[in-house]
Amino acid sequence: MQTGRPLREPKAPEIPTSLTPATAADTELVHDGKYLSLAYGPVTITAEDVEDPDFERCRFEQTYLPAIVLHRAGFADVEFTGCDMANARLFNSRMFNAAVTTCRMTGLQLTEAGLRDVTFEGCRADLANFRFAHLRDVVFRDCNLSEAGFQNAELTHVRFERCKLTATQFSNARMNNVHFSACDLNGVRGITSFAGATVSNNDAMGLLDAMASALGITIEN
Repeated sequence: MQTGRPLREPKAPEIPTSLTPATAADTELVHDGKYLSLAYGPVTITAEDVEDPDFERCRFEQTYLPAIVLHRAGFADVEFTGCDMANARLFNSRMFNAAVTTCRMTGLQLTEAGLRDVTFEGCRADLANFRFAHLRDVVFRDCNLSEAGFQNAELTHVRFERCKLTATQFSNARMNNVHFSACDLNGVRGITSFAGATVSNNDAMGLLDAMASALGITIEN
């Protein structure tokens, strides 16, 4: 059931005008590391099974995170712009007040993550994994989310705008005030989880095959 609260833009990250440039030590993450008010440029961040790192008021620009593995990472008031986050695994992590723009997120794992006030814009996030994640006040705008997975995720006050959602999986997801507008929904999976969602007229046509399959209806050409 929808709560009826009007959707709003996620809160923008609050980042100081002046940031400290990240050093080599700041790119080799450690357990319980605290990374505060840092500017990461086109550098490579390395981490393998690092637990409980926290990033606050940081900016990442064209930063390369090659399949890093983090557990219970925290990201608060952060910006990612033009970064390569492909195949990064951020298990049971948290992201609040964040802006993620024009990033490569293919295969990104955000399993059991908590996301609140996050904007993803112009990102390639095909095959990304949001299973069992909790998303609240999140916007996906102009993103490629083909074959991404939202199985068992909880989506509250979430918007998908002009996104490619071909064969995206929503099985057992819970939707509360979720809006789809100008999206490609062809082949979307888990159509029975769309209770609580609002879909524009044009987008609804892309759901026809999925709805027919769920109801056991065969559509002939």
